[in-house]
Amino acid sequence: MSLPKTPDYDSWPIDETLVSVSHEARQLSVTWSDGRVSRYHSVWLRENAADDSTINPATRERILDLSLIPAWPEIAEASIDDKGALSVLFTPEDRRLRFHPGFLRANDYDNQQLLPSELPPVSLWNGEQLQQPPTIDAATLAGAEHGSKEEADILNPTLHELLGKGLVRLRNLPAEEGAIEKVAERIGSIRSTNFGHLFNVRAIQNPDSNAYTSIALPPHVDLPTREYQPGLQCLYCIENSVEGGMAVMMDGFAIATAMKEEHPEAYATLTTIHWRYANTSRNTDHVWYSPMIVLGQAGELLEVRIADFLRGPMTAPFDQTETAYEALMTLQRMLREPRFAMRFTYTPGDMVIFDNRRLLHARDAFEGESGSRWLQGCYLERDEVRSRYRMLKRDERTQRVTEQNDVRADSESLA
Repeated sequence: MSLPKTPDYDSWPIDETLVSVSHEARQLSVTWSDGRVSRYHSVWLRENAADDSTINPATRERILDLSLIPAWPEIAEASIDDKGALSVLFTPEDRRLRFHPGFLRANDYDNQQLLPSELPPVSLWNGEQLQQPPTIDAATLAGAEHGSKEEADILNPTLHELLGKGLVRLRNLPAEEGAIEKVAERIGSIRSTNFGHLFNVRAIQNPDSNAYTSIALPPHVDLPTREYQPGLQCLYCIENSVEGGMAVMMDGFAIATAMKEEHPEAYATLTTIHWRYANTSRNTDHVWYSPMIVLGQAGELLEVRIADFLRGPMTAPFDQTETAYEALMTLQRMLREPRFAMRFTYTPGDMVIFDNRRLLHARDAFEGESGSRWLQGCYLERDEVRSRYRMLKRDERTQRVTEQNDVRADSESLA
């Protein structure tokens, strides 16, 4: 008999073992080798089993319908078996199920404050604290095999910085048209928009966006006109020999936090008043209504929708209109404060990836006749980054489990 499967595709190292278990009908407690005590409800255990009555073994998707069990699942017996797994006999089904200790430890919801963070913590910054994008040398990425350690050694710190600070710069990539697609797809699927699968940021005749001119661009997020604005933007430098045109980045969450501290009334207004965002394209007509600063249920920052050139006519209640504009102008003044701005120049072969629902980007005007400036861009979703980051961590756990199994096998052979 070996350790039981888990109800997912992950691998869970066993860093601490189960040493004792006690139970009541509807919950049990286990003690770990480091002294931690964890409690689990019987109903939680029953639906997180990994047997064929609970999940489809081919897909690892749950097939159990708890409401079809004749009565509330309760614990008749509980013990630790000779492989170190938790063994539980459930009534009224009279079904014995086993649980992997690594899975139980990783999902110890009784001690959530002790669980490691699933994703890197959000780290706010301003231009004084972070003067250049976090930079990773990605010279070997183009030639790295998908799923290889070489790829992981670049993507791991890349995604860590992107999830924490909201942006990252990859350097020494090939300065070639279309190379952005190959790099972006190592993270996830590209999201097409009315600007296409990929888009070219350079001065052209008859532009349908200010981005395709040489004029300065104010701080903004892209496509706030969408119900779900793109979560990530990638900008890849192919050519840049013009005078001017420096890139500007700002942490919208840091600005919102500063506004909450320094101008609380304006902050409250921008988190509640819905603004109309509308594009002015000849070919599309996207419109969405949203606060400029979007909060979650616990008051946490979820996204910012700041783009003056994509705001439609104000549609707030008549008696709130002036208050809304006062808050807007407070924000506009803050956006001009040098303290928030990071300024840098694109070098051919650079790719900057940033959170489009958090960071604001801008550009200084450049002299179009002084050279050539050509960036290619595309959009991804935050979900793609989170998924890819979790997969990289899963691969690390799988390697640890393999090493642990090798140690156990050597120990058993010596015995």
